Amino acid sequence: MSVEQTLSIIKPDGIQKNLIGEIYNRFEKAGLEIVASKMLHLSKDQAEGFYSVHSERPFYSDLVNYMMSGPVMVQVLQGESAIDANRKIMGATNPSEAAAGSIRADFADSIEENIVHGSDGPETAIHEINFFFDDSEICQRTRT
Repeated sequence: MSVEQTLSIIKPDGIQKNLIGEIYNRFEKAGLEIVASKMLHLSKDQAEGFYSVHSERPFYSDLVNYMMSGPVMVQVLQGESAIDANRKIMGATNPSEAAAGSIRADFADSIEENIVHGSDGPETAIHEINFFFDDSEICQRTRT
């Protein structure tokens, strides 16, 4: 196992449901550290740019509109196997298939509005973190 970083987003439906603290609590209880965090209201350019990998898919326009529909929380999580740990915490994309006790099983209403996003691999994590954060915005948990 190795310490790694991953990007996490609490989507507009998660913000609307006032779940920031609950979701952060789940990250920390699982041993993940939040080393960067900010609330944003994504512009069309940001939403289209972030989800450009899906630009040819039929749901792309709806996804962009959904991600612009309200503020989001973006955060960098760090810890042992952080990508896999976060994906387990989130649960399957389709809430009806998500494991009991996962964020999506507990809070998501549909596959389209599924509360959270998480990087799916190391290369994606680097790209996604760099999309939202400069190196200077990531704060290692050190105390002197």
